[in-house]
Amino acid sequence: MDRHFVQPLNPDAEPYPVEADASAAFWRKGARQTIPGPDTIGAYARSRPAPVEPVPGRRAWIIGSGVAGLAAAFYMIRDGRMQGHDITILDAMDIAGGSLDGAGNAEDGYIIRGGREMNWNYDNFWDVFADIPALELPSPYSTLDEYRMVNDNDPNWSKARLLHRRGEVRPFATLGLSRAQQWELLKLLLRRKEDLDDITIEQYFSPGFLETNFWYLWRSMFAFQNWQSLLEMKLYMHRFLDALDGMADMSALVFPKYNQYDSFVVPLTRFLADHGVRMRFGIRAYDLDMTDDARTVTSIRCRTGEADETIPLGPDDVVFALTGSMTEATAYGDLDTVPVLDRGALAPHDDSDWALWRNLARKSPIFGRPEKFCGNVDASMWESATLTCRPSPLIDRLRELSVNDPYSGRTVTGGVITFTDSAWVLSFTCNRQPHFPDQPDDVIVLWVYALLMDKPGDHVGKTMPECTGREILAELCFHLGIIDHLDAVVENTKVRLALMPYITAQFMPRAAGDRPRVVPEGCTNLALLGQFVETANDVIFTMESSVRTARIGVYTLLGLPKQVPDISPSQYDVRNMLRGARAMNNNEPFLGERLLHRLLGRTYFAHVLPPLPDHDTTEDAAEAEMTGLFGRGHQAIATLSGWVRGFRDRLGERS
Repeated sequence: MDRHFVQPLNPDAEPYPVEADASAAFWRKGARQTIPGPDTIGAYARSRPAPVEPVPGRRAWIIGSGVAGLAAAFYMIRDGRMQGHDITILDAMDIAGGSLDGAGNAEDGYIIRGGREMNWNYDNFWDVFADIPALELPSPYSTLDEYRMVNDNDPNWSKARLLHRRGEVRPFATLGLSRAQQWELLKLLLRRKEDLDDITIEQYFSPGFLETNFWYLWRSMFAFQNWQSLLEMKLYMHRFLDALDGMADMSALVFPKYNQYDSFVVPLTRFLADHGVRMRFGIRAYDLDMTDDARTVTSIRCRTGEADETIPLGPDDVVFALTGSMTEATAYGDLDTVPVLDRGALAPHDDSDWALWRNLARKSPIFGRPEKFCGNVDASMWESATLTCRPSPLIDRLRELSVNDPYSGRTVTGGVITFTDSAWVLSFTCNRQPHFPDQPDDVIVLWVYALLMDKPGDHVGKTMPECTGREILAELCFHLGIIDHLDAVVENTKVRLALMPYITAQFMPRAAGDRPRVVPEGCTNLALLGQFVETANDVIFTMESSVRTARIGVYTLLGLPKQVPDISPSQYDVRNMLRGARAMNNNEPFLGERLLHRLLGRTYFAHVLPPLPDHDTTEDAAEAEMTGLFGRGHQAIATLSGWVRGFRDRLGERS
């Protein structure tokens, strides 16, 4: 039997898949269908799996201490009823968190290599943090409770999402899509996933589309490059369809109080430590010994410093391994130092975070093709800069662009602000301050990043990877219109740089089979985690997708009779479709919307329709809309208008 299926406690019932796939087939309730729909969410989906007796002597080995590895340990404890001391996490770094980092101090400068936008329908992620004690609030509050209190009382939005012309706000209230460009997006939503193998974004969209507000908002928010996967963009469209009308001003997003290391990694690692989970740092697992059929792991090959070590596995042990790394081989710089990328370190070798996946792929095609993702560094690289700022003209300018005063503790920029006429596609953001728990009151932390690494800057005349922190500050100040105050800004700003060669490797064009399944076909004790594994419908580059892979892996290997739900069904909600259609049509009624208002205006379902503009007369506008559809004088107009009037009259008679 495929390891992705579990047998319910009732031996007469049919097995069901651990990983749900709502797009696989029509779902209906029936006598033999004991579980709800594959994308059921909410309290009913928060039930614990039926108790399964833990296997005596079983140990679990987790390779990688990022959020996926930490979540795997959590699910083994909470749902698998394993003892924490039987779980060991191995990591080549000297601290947990993987790519969810946040470090430094006000004197030397803080650093965050990257961040993740958050959404309220990350159902697996919030399932974990609903049971993790809060970072600062007392028991019984959870991390989720703490998160919601912050965001419910301080809504996120941006008043300066796009800038151009050296600091002038570029109008961004609409997505700026023509009818033809709207049709391009709609056709992408309708395309089958299987038809999009190895197609890039720029191969599909017209050149004009890639200059619209929509694309500047989208690419800077999610870090997509024009040459990357169209398939992944499609999946993002479905996953975030409910956020489309809040994308322009970032009101669809929620952010933590602090950086994501302190907000999530710290409370989760405390929980695991309290339960006895063991963490070994400074140890790199680079290969797995397996049976001849490449289906069962027998030992883990590791390196600690210069010494090799082999960890033998017992007959019931399980392994959870991270494949690939977005932040492997990061090069660092500062105010006066350019980050130097060690090109030699990017070649295949056993001291790389890509070594384990590469070695697995040599054993069997079920483990995918890592070279599709790590074989073109120039196409997956970008750079970020973390600015530790004391009062200066930069903070004065920031205050003008922010929703609230940067020192207020409330939402500041509301997400990234992007310069649309920047050759680098430069963006910056300021989250709630303090961004670190120990941050002094007069310090503000900003994060800056750019997408294009091969274009000379508009002011400095160099590519971003060629620049010191001082030069990147100059480019930022130029686009903000404060270049005349550069010396004062530099004097009060510390800069730490991170050049990451694989940061968008997960977005590289791909085809079926390039990424392995969470539990590859036939594997008995191995699950693969993180951003480079295949799930039914979820996206990548989110903390939710990392937790999803962990949960699928744990439930499968431990045989827990519980289904991991598919992504939130919000893409099927007619309200989200209507709101999304209005947003795509630049906040104007979309084709056919006025007719819907005429049809449903006096019914219970009237509230699902976006309000029409105040100047809009429904009757006349609907007639004009139908004329545009069918042509002036067409008999269908009179027939349809008569039917709608009759329908509404009959409703009125019955009310």
